[in-house]
This record gives sequence, C-alpha cells and structure tokens, in this order.
Amino acid sequence: MTESDDERRAKGLPPAPLLPGDEPVPVDPPKPVKASFWLWVSSAVVFVIGYAVIFFARGRFMDDIVKANRNPAVSAEQIRSGTTVLLAVLLVGAISFAVLYTLFAYKARQGTRSARTVLTVLMAVTVVFQLVQPFANVITLLATLLGLIALLLMYLPQSNPYFPKVNRRAP
Repeated sequence: MTESDDERRAKGLPPAPLLPGDEPVPVDPPKPVKASFWLWVSSAVVFVIGYAVIFFARGRFMDDIVKANRNPAVSAEQIRSGTTVLLAVLLVGAISFAVLYTLFAYKARQGTRSARTVLTVLMAVTVVFQLVQPFANVITLLATLLGLIALLLMYLPQSNPYFPKVNRRAP
C-alpha cells in the first residue's frame, strides 16, 4: 500500500516519485533544506567569482613563478603560457562545479537522496582540492565554507526524513 502525497507531506516527506506523464507536484522542503539550497547557489556563485579573480590577476602569479624559476631550460614565456592555461582550466572547472552544485541542490530540494550523496562527494573533492592547489584565496575558501554549511544543513535531524531511503525489493 502506498501513501498519498498528502500523507507524505504530513510526515515531512517529499511527494512520491513521478511516473512518466505524471504532473509535477509542488514540494515544500523543510527550512534547513531550503536554506541549504540557497547556500549551494551562493557557494557556486562565489566559487566562480573567486576563480575569475584568480584568472584575471594571473599576471601577479606569473611574475612570482618566473622569479622563482631556477630551471634555465624553461623560459618565462613557457611559464606564462602554462600558467594561463592552468588558470583557465581552473576557471572552467569552477564553472562546471558551480553548475553541478546548483543542479544537484535543486534535485536535493525535491527530496532526492542521491542528489544529497552527490553533493557530499562534490564537497569532499572541493575540500581536498582547496587543500592541495596553490591558487586558493579567501574568496574560494569562503565558497567552500558556504558549501560545507549547506551540506551540514542537509544532514540535520530535521532534514533526514526528507531524504527517504530507497526500499530495495527482494528479487
């Protein structure tokens, strides 16, 4: 026996999954999930801004790297070219992660448990990357902090029932 959408809402759960052709049902997630969604979006925007700042300030980084170069086989032009490519790749990666944050935050706001799991993995990758890459700045660290807070809100006791476990049926 399946629960009606009204019964599920009364328990703080998202509506039952839709079948093809079904009309979408409006969702009303708990407040921590709503706040989490907007924090994910904010984190995405700040993340892109942080890497855009790094990209457009690349001249400063390149000058420091050229000065520190002790290898005569590597020219200043090669360093400048390689640094520009690296920072462009970082900016494209930041934009990609921002899109993924927003997409999966939207799906999590609808009560999709797997979206919460994907956001957890994305945030773990982001934290590790922030720790190992040399171009982190205050802005990208702020974006990471916003994402961590958003992730924490999704795992609060108030939010957990909104992400129901998928029941596995025996074959």
